[in-house]
Amino acid sequence: MAAKPPAKKKGRRRRKMRLTLKQKKMDTAADSYTDSLGWSTAVGRTLDDAPKAAEPEFITVQCEMCGIMMKARKPRKSRYTITCDYESCGHTMDFS
Repeated sequence: MAAKPPAKKKGRRRRKMRLTLKQKKMDTAADSYTDSLGWSTAVGRTLDDAPKAAEPEFITVQCEMCGIMMKARKPRKSRYTITCDYESCGHTMDFS
């Protein structure tokens, strides 16, 4: 009788590795994730609108001497003086 060839050595069984991290059955109702690309605009200060330059406020003052109505800028301080615009009057009014 002829000799049998040596039998192949049975190797270990290789473990199959799961390479995906997502579930096979994903519940779309419970999934609240949304893709967002780029910078987040909901956080912090937004620079969409340029700040408006504050226009100076005006007050109307009547001269005590001649009665002419004058338009003057609203003062920043509590004490200020206004000189009458009328050429022949030139009266200075002190406000405190």
